[in-house]
Amino acid sequence: MLSRCLVMATVARVPVSGVESSYAWRRLAVAVVLSTIGGVGMWSVVLMLPSLEKEFGVTRAEAALPYTLTMLGVMVGGVVMGRIADRFGVMAATLAGTFALAFGYVVGGAAETLWQVALVHGLFMGFLGSSASFAPVIADISHWFDRRRGLAVAIAACGSYLAGTIWPPVVQRLIDSFGWRQSYFFIGLFCLATMLPLSLLLRRRPPAQEGAASAAEAARHSGETLGIPPNLLQALLMVAGVACCVAMAMPQVHIVAYCGDLGYGAARGAEMLSLMLGFGVVSRLASGWITDRIGPLATLLLGSVLQAVSLVLYLPFDGLASLYVVSSLFGLFQGGIVPSYAVIVRQYFPARETGLRVGLVLSATLAGMALGGWMSGAIFDWTGSYRTAFLNGIAWNVLNAAIAAWLLWRSLQTRTSRPALAA
Repeated sequence: MLSRCLVMATVARVPVSGVESSYAWRRLAVAVVLSTIGGVGMWSVVLMLPSLEKEFGVTRAEAALPYTLTMLGVMVGGVVMGRIADRFGVMAATLAGTFALAFGYVVGGAAETLWQVALVHGLFMGFLGSSASFAPVIADISHWFDRRRGLAVAIAACGSYLAGTIWPPVVQRLIDSFGWRQSYFFIGLFCLATMLPLSLLLRRRPPAQEGAASAAEAARHSGETLGIPPNLLQALLMVAGVACCVAMAMPQVHIVAYCGDLGYGAARGAEMLSLMLGFGVVSRLASGWITDRIGPLATLLLGSVLQAVSLVLYLPFDGLASLYVVSSLFGLFQGGIVPSYAVIVRQYFPARETGLRVGLVLSATLAGMALGGWMSGAIFDWTGSYRTAFLNGIAWNVLNAAIAAWLLWRSLQTRTSRPALAA
């Protein structure tokens, strides 16, 4: 009897929905840690490249094949895992990703050919593995916050940047000490031991949003969003995602090579890349705070314009000190763009479709990174300079800003032309 009273008292103190509750913040912390660990699939293969080249006697381009298939896998897997999260809960997606990463690393370490390594990476590390700890986790967190949704989503999105900050030196130390095959085995066991209990902590399904029954919510999800068909909005967000990340890829993918061409050395470029990622974390947190105050569409436009400004600054300033400053500004300006898409999706689409639609948009951003990295290199090969590549990135950035501006304009138009709806 006493235990029953205690349970009833506890339930009475905790909000039924769980939105903005202490549990929601604990869930966010778990999500960040899970995303940081699961991100190993996207970063470890970069450190393995010299070892794979030496082990299998292949060219540098051939040794990069596992990375290419990994990124393609994450792009497609984000959509599939997002759909699984919508239907069965995010725990189902992250558990699948956990076992896929563990199995992939153990099997990958025993591969006898480069093609086996590449296929393992594409299927288990990319499609089934790291994809589960990226878009689905971000989409899930959006259900647990309302007033602070922008900040919460931005914090969840920091997991991918933290993975890029933490994993490279760890993996490199493992390779230097044990070789790449043994390192794969250790990483697989670590993923299983840590991600399994973290995934189980996410077993609770998202709360029912009380506001979903309001007239405003009903109108928002009645078949049109911002006065345009939902699928058109989805397509525009995906084009915007490709465009912003084609621009984003120019400094992020090529800054090391750019510094080498200028005579500063690859080490300086690596330091600048680290600064970008570090300030990117700061940017994501700041943009989340801004999103909760001015809305995700305005935040997307602000981030897009500031990213364009930082890209323009690369053209006149190529001194060592100035490149450090510009790279820091670039990281500070661009980090908040990608999380804005998740908040836009959560705001203008039904909650039951969040995982799928966030997965589509974030997969488009990954496609933009892949396209931008390749395109910038191709332009350099064609012109012998990165100047045109920077101009190309700026042009894509203008496209992103134009879409963001138009969507914001539509938002303002529908807000002023539509009679106020009762709450």
